[in-house]
Amino acid sequence: MTLQQTAPIALSVGEPAGVGPEIAARAWAALGAELPFFVIGDPAHLAGHGAAVVEITSPAEAPTASRSGLPVLPHSFAAPAVPGQPDAANAQGVIDVIARGVDLVMRGEASALTTGPIHKKALKDGAGFGFPGHTEYLAHLAGVDRVVMMLACSELRVVPVTIHISIDAVPSALTPDLLRDTIRITEAALRQDFGISAPRIAVAGLNPHAGEGGAMGQEEIDMIAPVLDGLRAEGLTISGPASADTMFHASARARYDAAVAMYHDQALIPIKTIDFAGGVNVTLGLPFIRTSPDHGTAFDIAGKGMADATSLIAALNMARDMAHARSQWTTPQ
Repeated sequence: MTLQQTAPIALSVGEPAGVGPEIAARAWAALGAELPFFVIGDPAHLAGHGAAVVEITSPAEAPTASRSGLPVLPHSFAAPAVPGQPDAANAQGVIDVIARGVDLVMRGEASALTTGPIHKKALKDGAGFGFPGHTEYLAHLAGVDRVVMMLACSELRVVPVTIHISIDAVPSALTPDLLRDTIRITEAALRQDFGISAPRIAVAGLNPHAGEGGAMGQEEIDMIAPVLDGLRAEGLTISGPASADTMFHASARARYDAAVAMYHDQALIPIKTIDFAGGVNVTLGLPFIRTSPDHGTAFDIAGKGMADATSLIAALNMARDMAHARSQWTTPQ
């Protein structure tokens, strides 16, 4: 892929019955031509949300179009969008828009892909969507075996090693290979996508007080610490395993560039406490930049003028900054 720093950002509309169309319009109102992006979606779904819709025929037209309205690369859907009421007939359109966005960014016509929120049940019911979520589908389209989810804001970047599984399944899912790969992918992304030349990574333990020397669990001694020691021997700068309850206050955060947590809530509670509205979901390990607002379709407020575009605006800004960093990245010889 040839990444063009000047190419606009592609925004897949996501579930059209959710808040995606509204926050796209609000993001354009806030950013305008300062951060050119275009929406891939049905113009009829995007009209009527406070921004003029400007249809474009190629991503290259987005910077000019964004001066007068929300640039939309048309993609027809099968049914109208009724706020709060997902229609199974539109499920395939949602899936196809994501694939189209990936194709554009892989071909360099877009510098990054930001994805609007989807509703997985609607996609499964309407089109037999066979993936656990957005991230797994993107990895499939990109031909990548393992990707990593990062949640990021201006004050914290955090990566959960295990994600959407029950808490009792975490110890068995937490393998040396998974932990090692997660840290390696995170470290590489901090270099090439965030422009950090010497990344510092803090790693949490699994148990309270990081096991307290084995008194509260053996995972830190038997698995986590040996993996970290091996990665340090490779030259990575890693601290831990540390007690998670001491890792996220301001002075602790100043000592690392990203934190790696062992499970979903251990990672998401601190970032949502620090910046609930402005957190960004970033997928690491893809051959392109992907960001997303850190919220769902919000069917309960869709179409009511209440949707907050803060996270989408943050996701677009982060996508721009990451694309710029990646365009400057030179692979070490």
